[in-house]
Amino acid sequence: MRPFGSASLRHARLQAVLAVAAIGAAVALPVVLVSVGGGVATHELHDLEDSGYQIVVSAPGIHGIAGAHNLSRQLEALPSVAEAAPILSVAIEAFNGTGAPAAVLAEGVIPGTFLPTLGPTERGLFPSSLALGDPNDSVHFDNGTYDGTGTYDVMVSSPYAAQYGVQVGQTIRLSPSSNASDAVPYTVTGIFGVAPSILQPTGANSVLLPLSDLQVLTNLSAGPGTIVPDAADTIEVVVASAIATDPSAIARVAASIGSVVGSSYSVSTLSAEAQQLASANAVLTGFYLALSSVGLVVGWMFLAVVLLRRVETDRRSVGIRRALGLPGGSIAAGFLRDGAVLAGTGAAVGIAGGYLLVEALTRVGSATVREAASLAIFDPVLLGEIAGALVLLSLVASAIATRAALRLPIAEALR
Repeated sequence: MRPFGSASLRHARLQAVLAVAAIGAAVALPVVLVSVGGGVATHELHDLEDSGYQIVVSAPGIHGIAGAHNLSRQLEALPSVAEAAPILSVAIEAFNGTGAPAAVLAEGVIPGTFLPTLGPTERGLFPSSLALGDPNDSVHFDNGTYDGTGTYDVMVSSPYAAQYGVQVGQTIRLSPSSNASDAVPYTVTGIFGVAPSILQPTGANSVLLPLSDLQVLTNLSAGPGTIVPDAADTIEVVVASAIATDPSAIARVAASIGSVVGSSYSVSTLSAEAQQLASANAVLTGFYLALSSVGLVVGWMFLAVVLLRRVETDRRSVGIRRALGLPGGSIAAGFLRDGAVLAGTGAAVGIAGGYLLVEALTRVGSATVREAASLAIFDPVLLGEIAGALVLLSLVASAIATRAALRLPIAEALR
């Protein structure tokens, strides 16, 4: 039996090309989804594992932690707690002399406790100390009255500084809204880098200032009209270095923190969050493969149709071979070989096409798409499993074609 029939060689080749193209398109989809999705999840997981803190205290809703300054001091008094750093993140507007406001992500921190919460990668993006005045943020906070003198110092991210030509020593004005009359002047005292991540422009354009300053600016400090007094989004806790790599000891510290903050706040360890992220990634990978299975089934059906069409085209050749006493296994082997070759070629085309598509996405599209594509991880084991599964499915399609070929009456096949 000639692999591509004898009556219509051109049509047979066209069918083979279309089968390979259909299978390739079906394989390219899971390659893109799994590689990009897995790469982003792996990047986020690495960020968690690379963090300088081990425990995080959070609250439901936005800016849900009240009394952040005093609560942080309580946590730092616990055994085995080295630092407790409250973080407040608010989207605000920055006026830099051009007249038009720029949306920035403002993070309010206590300067002396913020740097220890950073991992080695992020730590390298900041100077050795934050030039934000009072390291404890206690002067302006003034025991919760906010009557102390503010520093009005701010550090800006390198993307923001480059985009708007901001330099150290210049003054920018920060406002909780686009209303310039609400803006407060701040002196730029430093520039910090931004770690590679899936960031929107507001995240890349960011500023860092003392926690009490940002609380006052956004009405999250104290007094009439305060939304949440002394607010923060999270408190990141750094444990003593002696237990930093001991999950059970960290869990005990987390339990102690839970007894202090009560049921109003949640306390979680980064190791638990990492496990949850890994589990979520596994579920998401399964979802991607399930979603892609529709395309794979369509490709498999196309392959089955091509092989059945080949039976019809080569029916005379099949009849002659059977009349000569050729074993059915030999006929089956021919169809199995053809199906495996088409499936394997289609899988190779799909994997290569998916790779090239991801590479193209790193150069076109939005900044978020380019960043996500650049994090893609092509796992050879998983890609091999996808290709292997498709080849196994081709055996089913080949078996259907073989069954049809062997059921042809010899007399009818020889007509």
